[in-house]
Amino acid sequence: MPDREVLETDVLIVGAGPAGLACAIHLHDACVQHNNLHPERKFDKPVIYVIEKGVSVGAHILSGAVMDPSGLDELIPDWKQQGAPVHQKVHEEEILMLTPKRAIHLPSPLIPPYLHNKGNYIISLGELTIWLAEQAKKRGIEILEGVPGAEFVTAGQQILGVRCGDTGVGKDGKNKSNFQAGAEIRAKVTVLAEGVRGSLTKQLTKYANLDNDRNPQIYALGVKEIWEIPEGAFPAGKVIHTLGFPLQKGPLEGYYLQEKDLGVMHTPIGVGLTATSSFGGSWIYGVDPTHISIGLVVGLDYKDPYIDPQYEFNRFKTHPYMRKLLEKGKLVSYGAKAIAEGGYYSMPRFYGDGFCIVGESASFLNAARLKGVHLAFKSGMLAAKAILEALEKKDFSARQLGRYEDYFQTSTAKDELYQYRNWRQGYAEGLASGAVNDMAQRLTKGKGFSDPLRIKADFELTERFGVHHPDFQGLTRYMPDGKLTFDKVTDIFNSGTNHAEDQPCHLKVPDLDLCVQRCTEEFGNPCQHFCPAGVYEWIQPTKVADIGIPDKGHLMINPGNCVHCKTCDIKDPYENITWTVPEGGGGPRYNKM
Repeated sequence: MPDREVLETDVLIVGAGPAGLACAIHLHDACVQHNNLHPERKFDKPVIYVIEKGVSVGAHILSGAVMDPSGLDELIPDWKQQGAPVHQKVHEEEILMLTPKRAIHLPSPLIPPYLHNKGNYIISLGELTIWLAEQAKKRGIEILEGVPGAEFVTAGQQILGVRCGDTGVGKDGKNKSNFQAGAEIRAKVTVLAEGVRGSLTKQLTKYANLDNDRNPQIYALGVKEIWEIPEGAFPAGKVIHTLGFPLQKGPLEGYYLQEKDLGVMHTPIGVGLTATSSFGGSWIYGVDPTHISIGLVVGLDYKDPYIDPQYEFNRFKTHPYMRKLLEKGKLVSYGAKAIAEGGYYSMPRFYGDGFCIVGESASFLNAARLKGVHLAFKSGMLAAKAILEALEKKDFSARQLGRYEDYFQTSTAKDELYQYRNWRQGYAEGLASGAVNDMAQRLTKGKGFSDPLRIKADFELTERFGVHHPDFQGLTRYMPDGKLTFDKVTDIFNSGTNHAEDQPCHLKVPDLDLCVQRCTEEFGNPCQHFCPAGVYEWIQPTKVADIGIPDKGHLMINPGNCVHCKTCDIKDPYENITWTVPEGGGGPRYNKM
């Protein structure tokens, strides 16, 4: 066994996103306040470590993002005076229904109240996270960058800390000359703030049955770009959300006409690029006078295994409305991440012996409002409050840390999430039935027609390829033009993604034969489509093997392309892909995201 440095701390936080940093900052500030108010019960300020797998804080952070400032108001009330990068208030908003050629403005009375953004801010969550890290460091909180949490240190059901990932291991699994064993960080309380589908959170959920009797988590994939545009082309502070094209198709004739106009080559009628409507929509946010954030969110409960979210995002940009907006612009940055949309009924038990789970890892996101940042802050602060009590009592059991749950149940976060507890589930069968469910839930304070409304996991809903493409003979999607639309390789370049080449593949596919023998025939190898970064490439058969058995092709994995979106871990129909942390510092290096 390699020699590992062992570090001891009071609290270890895995992930330097908004939830983890809010937990660290609030825990420090609450301890100072406690000692000032109760000098007779004064105790030493806790030693807090935060580890972040990205090369730097903010490198892996991606969100739309229109932020409700309530969480930041509570965490750091004087954030404006402290210089937080939160400047652009929303001053105009609308919803557009897109047909293949038109953009139809929805009248205000038809816009659900939860989509109004008065008082909210358009931000770069990456820039805000960097600022939060600076506030944490001023408080003496140690932040270790480029350090991934790889596995737990345990004693029975008790979490004792985390072993960090090793560096200097070759593709062959052998240690190189620069090998260094990751440190073992032992803590009284470990806080998982890994964001969506965290690898440690996934392990712990299974290990401790944290999702017992809960709805499975359901997800969407968000694909985003930042564009630089001429001043005056789009107002700073304007927010547009859209539905319809490209995810919900209209009449078949119009759909095919539009595709033909875009130069798409088709097989016989009946085979389309989007064979079934999918849940989701797009956004356009005026970040400042010369930059906009655009993106597409695709619900991963879609049924057609041929759907490619990155491709659908490209189609969105070819809409006449978008083409006109972007024609004189320049792409600045690209990224993608999964979004945990299950809400209240998909929340795992988020505490236990020696641990708490915060932020999107614990489903603190309101899919109806398209908001999660303020809830991430709130979850970190609620956990910090419980941890402070545990430190004072020197009791780190599930019973004591369960105070986190108690605080949540009486919080504004619980009120908000409970109000929309069945919202996303109501759209599982499509936009029309979802709209009916939505109205019923608004009239019954979230209850709707069934409470709780049960759902299946996203991977279970993928249907056989032949169901959607019975006469499939091959289809060539239109070629990106390199100005408005881009291939996945170009997008990866614009995400800043970088991984050490000589390291073990962090994407584990235990049964490669299954990919060839079953997945090709049953699902058409959907990993090559759902991955927004071209990690999974299906190599078509090129020859007949010497022994006379036809070569059926094979799966090529390009781990260096991975933007850590976690879609493969979520959507593979056999659950045959497991995402694990790569060597520290690997992954995207997002700019303004």
